Amino acid sequence: MAYQGVDFYNVDSMLTEQERAVRDMVRRWVDEEVLPIIAQHYLDGKFPLHLVSQMGQLGFFGATLPAEFGCAELDNVSYGLIMQELERGDSGLRSFASVQGALVMYPIHAFGSDEQKRHWLPRMASGEVIGCFGLTEPDYGSDPGGLMTTAREDGDAWVLNGAKMWITNGSTAHLAVIWAKTGDLDDTRSIRGFLVPTDTPGFSAKDQAGKLSLRASDTSELVLDDVRVPQDAILPDSRGLRSPIMCLTQARYGIAWGVVGAAMACFDEAVRYAKNRIMFNRPIGGFQIQQQRLADMVTEITKAQLLCLQLGRLKDMGAMTPDQVSLAKRNNVSMATDCARETRRLLGANGILAEYQAMRHMVNLESVYTYEGTHDIHTLVLGQAITGLEAFRG
Repeated sequence: MAYQGVDFYNVDSMLTEQERAVRDMVRRWVDEEVLPIIAQHYLDGKFPLHLVSQMGQLGFFGATLPAEFGCAELDNVSYGLIMQELERGDSGLRSFASVQGALVMYPIHAFGSDEQKRHWLPRMASGEVIGCFGLTEPDYGSDPGGLMTTAREDGDAWVLNGAKMWITNGSTAHLAVIWAKTGDLDDTRSIRGFLVPTDTPGFSAKDQAGKLSLRASDTSELVLDDVRVPQDAILPDSRGLRSPIMCLTQARYGIAWGVVGAAMACFDEAVRYAKNRIMFNRPIGGFQIQQQRLADMVTEITKAQLLCLQLGRLKDMGAMTPDQVSLAKRNNVSMATDCARETRRLLGANGILAEYQAMRHMVNLESVYTYEGTHDIHTLVLGQAITGLEAFRG
């Protein structure tokens, strides 16, 4: 039987026919191509690279960008539903699509030249070219303005030096968007974006060893040692810290939707297990404590679904704010993490086995809780929006 989803408030009725069709297409693909293999890829610590071309053919990459660049040109709610269904499969899969679209294709489209757009976007939309986003550094995560990577002009070229950390797709990428300072290190206004092919001499990527989370995802450290790129490698309209932050807002929007899919996967597993697991001669779903778990889960998932839908409608109207995205990312990731943990507990000892989804989602979501702005940083973003007072340095 095909997966029907979690829809306690009939959110389906609030979607357009196209939005439902997109969601159902991705849902079928995840059921058929991802769920049968993802547990083994997680155990092996390998991203399922063979799925990339399929994802490109189905229009998952840069899905809201113009059709002239080979993209699907969908509305933002449809894009959110794609992210939801991909993360129902695995956070690593949604992370790949988020980085490819929101963190690499988006800045090329938003800040790039016409030539850069024509050269890179169609090849990225198809999955022929894989991209990564180089902002975070070993000592600068929540404070990206402190980045130490530099770019200096040398004749007809730029020379980049520095290191980046926790870079999704880093070891498999063909193209890196690298953020570097072109002026004084204390001047965030000098931050610019550069398109760096990963086969450029001096560029190297190393897998992050020892991960206990996002194992079916490529996470890397990048090193740039006198990496020389031509003058036209710069994204001409990128200016200051605001440019990479705009990219992160796009990614965070997708995350807010994506984690709802992870929560839905866990809830579905919890309900099925609660109905079938017999203890004391009755299904454990008939005990009050398990019913409370399930009631709490469906309540929080429903609230998150409605939050995402309104956020998507605001984005489509051009009225969405970064603070609203922070609220959604913060709330929904925390919600999904709780759902995964409670599902693991409901499953008892079986919950730690790879044949069930809960433990995999639970540990993946611990990373999602941290990346693209930690839960605590988004708390301070909201606090500043409410009070007008900044607490980041206090």
